[in-house]
Amino acid sequence: MLRPALAVGLLASLAGLSPALAQDSGKPVLTVYTYESFVPDWGPGPKVEAAFEAECGCDLRFVGLEDGVAILNRLKLEGESTQADVALGLTAELVPEFKKTGLFAPSGVDLSPLAIPGGFSDDVFVPFDYSYLAFVYDTEVVKTPPASLDELVNGDPEQKIAIQDPRTSTPGLGFLLWMKAVYGDGAEEKWRTLSRRILTVTPGWSEAYGLFTKGEVPMVLSYTTSPAYHQIEEGTERYKAAAFSEGHYLQVELAGRLRTSKQPELAQRFLAFTLTPAFQKLIPTGNWALPATKPAEPLPPAFETLVQPAKPLAIDAETVATHREAWTAEWLRALGR
Repeated sequence: MLRPALAVGLLASLAGLSPALAQDSGKPVLTVYTYESFVPDWGPGPKVEAAFEAECGCDLRFVGLEDGVAILNRLKLEGESTQADVALGLTAELVPEFKKTGLFAPSGVDLSPLAIPGGFSDDVFVPFDYSYLAFVYDTEVVKTPPASLDELVNGDPEQKIAIQDPRTSTPGLGFLLWMKAVYGDGAEEKWRTLSRRILTVTPGWSEAYGLFTKGEVPMVLSYTTSPAYHQIEEGTERYKAAAFSEGHYLQVELAGRLRTSKQPELAQRFLAFTLTPAFQKLIPTGNWALPATKPAEPLPPAFETLVQPAKPLAIDAETVATHREAWTAEWLRALGR
């Protein structure tokens, strides 16, 4: 979700860690693949690590990959030789593709505490947060933000936007699906129109948001929750999310444990931990997303000022699995790639 600071190129990759290090620490090591912005000091990773290690007697190690889709690509590449015990940061629309790899084991986690819009049911993956995609704009540059997706598509070509690549990025994929949900068979033509406004397509969220906060582009694909970071951490209301009349695409983030894990019980315990108050309380102001369970305490007041989508948009995961390749090809043609 929103990972505010600028850590382009920051990969806290621990993939090369050897079992010898586990022996050195004297504790079992649990390796979790996630997206890179979950890992650094400004992300939720260090606090999650401290909270889980306080009760597990283990050494929790995060491997930061570029973005959520990159986790799928990495696991496909590594297959059963992967060192990952858990993958965290997957998204619901990719569930069939994750299951198709044959690499994941049933979670064994009770999902009854979930408070996800529209609900969620699966025996393998555990949702740990959710948010809605949105275009965040700089109020000092954009005086009349788009009030709909159509206004964004047909807006001033001189007012540029930054988006993410749907082949590597979960928000990038979410925007691909958002366009499809609104325009259906007309999406390719709308992409062609929108391409005039696109300054750049980045591999992941961090790079695009970094360009935005540096002032190199006035509008960026992010989340409705992104402005809360700037309000709480920076004390500014300069950055806002544009509310779209067609609705906003819902992104649900998941975790799953690998069938090949050498720490299966520990991996299952970590999945269950993601739904505990100890983990969930870190989500709103750590991952800048909405908690997957009903929060024990009210969210900070800044969250009351955020765009509240009247119409959540989503395409079911089986349909996405069937058409993702073709829809990505449409996107590539329209953007001339």
